Amino acid sequence: MDSPHGAALSAEDFGLKGPRGWAFHGVEFTAGPGSLVAVEGPSGSGRTCLLLALTGRMRSTQGHAEVGGERLPGRLGVVRRFSALGPVPGVSELDPSFTVAEHLRERVLLRRRFDGSPRSLLRPRAERAATARTTIDTALEAAGLDLDALPKAERTSVRDLERLEALRLSVALALMGRPRLLAVDDTDLKLSAADRALAWELLRALAADGTTVLAVCSEAPEDALTVRTRPAAGTDTPCDDTTNGKETADAIAGTGRA
Repeated sequence: MDSPHGAALSAEDFGLKGPRGWAFHGVEFTAGPGSLVAVEGPSGSGRTCLLLALTGRMRSTQGHAEVGGERLPGRLGVVRRFSALGPVPGVSELDPSFTVAEHLRERVLLRRRFDGSPRSLLRPRAERAATARTTIDTALEAAGLDLDALPKAERTSVRDLERLEALRLSVALALMGRPRLLAVDDTDLKLSAADRALAWELLRALAADGTTVLAVCSEAPEDALTVRTRPAAGTDTPCDDTTNGKETADAIAGTGRA
């Protein structure tokens, strides 16, 4: 049974086959709420496709999965509502021309527009601003992003962030919706050994706090539940993780929301 926060995950003979062949197939695993699940494999092995499928952004074609008690591929929309994406190329990337503050304000406005109740929109402006500030501060603290340590504090452009800082910002934006499942792509990409350890420390802490974490990586830490895509052999071609993930997700799941 799920905890009040984290979402349990499971998959049985789970797969997705597209025009280019199998993206992933035969995936089987079970993870409880608050687990740290690492999708391990080289780039181009269908890791991102599996991440998008398990968060309701792609429709699988083989077997089934359950996320937070919701069966996939049938309940894509429900799973999307309680899962959130950190950085996923082509789907939820940061805008390099935006500042950190602009990204944070935009996410607050989007949450107010899509997730807020009509009654919340009638609250006094000062009260709404205070709630937004609390939401931002809580997410930044959980993601370990210290705005004062950035070159221009919250006015720092995304293009000027270090890779680990950008990862923390993406995670903070995702956490503002208090997701039960957090998915992060390319967790260890272009990180030094020291920064890689810090990234996993962050995701480990989020899982320990109750959020189920699904992280794509080239090498999983020993304490994570490791899942592999096991792409089909022979002439079948796995999904290319470097393609435009948003176009693929939109075509398969019929949604443009990350």
